[in-house]
Amino acid sequence: MFFRRRARMLRWLVCGRLGPVWMWKALLLFAAIAFAGQLLGVIFNKGVQPAAHSIFSSPDAQGPSLGSCQPHTHIMFLKTHKTASSTVLNMLYRFGEERNLRFALPLGYQLGYPLPFNAHRVKGYRGPRAIEFHIMGNHMRFNKLEVEKVMPADTFYFSIIRDPVALAESSFAYFKEVAPAFRKAKGLGDFADDPRKYYDPRLRNNHYSRNLLWFDFGMDHNANFSMALAQRGEAMIRRTFKLILVSEYFDQSMILLRHALCWPLDAVVSFSLNARQQKPISTGGMSGNWVGKAAAAAAIGVRAGYSQPKTPPNLSLTEDQREKLRQWNALDWYLYKVFNRTFWEEIDRFGRAQMEQEMTLLRMRREDLARVCLRDGGKPVEAQRIRDKNIRPYQSGLVKILGYELQPGLDNITMMACLRMIRPEIQYKDVLDTKQFPRVPAVQAQSGQLSQGLMAAAGGTFLRQDSSRTGEKVVRGEAVGRTLEEGEKDWDGSRLMRSNQTDTTTRKRKVEIV
Repeated sequence: MFFRRRARMLRWLVCGRLGPVWMWKALLLFAAIAFAGQLLGVIFNKGVQPAAHSIFSSPDAQGPSLGSCQPHTHIMFLKTHKTASSTVLNMLYRFGEERNLRFALPLGYQLGYPLPFNAHRVKGYRGPRAIEFHIMGNHMRFNKLEVEKVMPADTFYFSIIRDPVALAESSFAYFKEVAPAFRKAKGLGDFADDPRKYYDPRLRNNHYSRNLLWFDFGMDHNANFSMALAQRGEAMIRRTFKLILVSEYFDQSMILLRHALCWPLDAVVSFSLNARQQKPISTGGMSGNWVGKAAAAAAIGVRAGYSQPKTPPNLSLTEDQREKLRQWNALDWYLYKVFNRTFWEEIDRFGRAQMEQEMTLLRMRREDLARVCLRDGGKPVEAQRIRDKNIRPYQSGLVKILGYELQPGLDNITMMACLRMIRPEIQYKDVLDTKQFPRVPAVQAQSGQLSQGLMAAAGGTFLRQDSSRTGEKVVRGEAVGRTLEEGEKDWDGSRLMRSNQTDTTTRKRKVEIV
């Protein structure tokens, strides 16, 4: 009896005072659901982290507003020698890769240099306007008519120049064992005192030792200087190239380029690539897997077991010798003076005060990215100190070429962006080549070879992609080059000389990239 009274009292308390049982069950159910939701949220957040914040996605990456203009994506950069052009090419590579643009890549590592450019030196070229190419920038000897076969009509053309004396110093250090005129001289001063004592225009690669800019622009670098000739060359360059940058004023050049192309600030922020060590070296030589690639990039031939001398080049010059080099490179000196003047006229139109402001932002951004991306405070280091062999710059010439190491512990987004900024030119070209021309699986390759055989039997034309990436082009079983006829002229109207720098048609043997 006692226990029955207690049970009735308990039911009265629960149902009467504290609410019906169904309400309690509902509360317990809601509590369980809430707990489960929290638990699942914790698990989900652990498994799917939000994208890491990268310095490359910050507002500073865009830089000052450029208004309503649209970024240029059809670009031709004439990559001149020893003018910081490798750094500029890296910018083009980065911009194009990030936006999946198509590059006019060489069959080897240069676009037929030092031969005048021919459209068929572009990998994948199928005739004028058959394929849309966005960016062209590898070394070539400029040939306007052939470039226009590859690039669209609205292409933006630009290039970069350098003081011929500074260019000669760099060229002598880099091509000392390549150019016969340099190789014979004890030092650059010795060469400057009497260039004709060492120079023979008939010898291969001597173009590196005289009017190299004029040569790269596609004109006759051995022509005797005259004001009429120099002015004709200037006029032809002005008609084609919308902007000529100056290596000595690199930051100003990048600001002008950014505005001309309507690009974000980060697109023109760079770390100096292919820079040479200024102090004397103790070791040298080309070795390892990059021997052939280095030779191809420098447009030289390399025999097996070739080793470079270890003696650093003597680059010291007196003021009198510097003046003699200007006279020896008179056509280059003329180009430098006139386009240096044009460059500063462009800056005046841009505004000196605005230029100073944007240069400050550019340098601050470079420092920020160097602090995030680079080990050792952003200082370039010797190649052998770089742990990742894939980003070691190849060594060519008698000085060490420096590179960079990435900062450890970077998130994936930042690491990839930083890697693009320091990847050497040859390795970067290979990366882009692989993306544009993926390797064909073995089964498909056999099928492709069968199709090619059928086309050849039918008299068709085909392109053979060999595993060595020499880019040899075969038409009806023959390797094709171009034979220069006597009296043939360059794009600028100057007469071409028949020499060992002219192309030849090679039959039934492999075309060498040299």
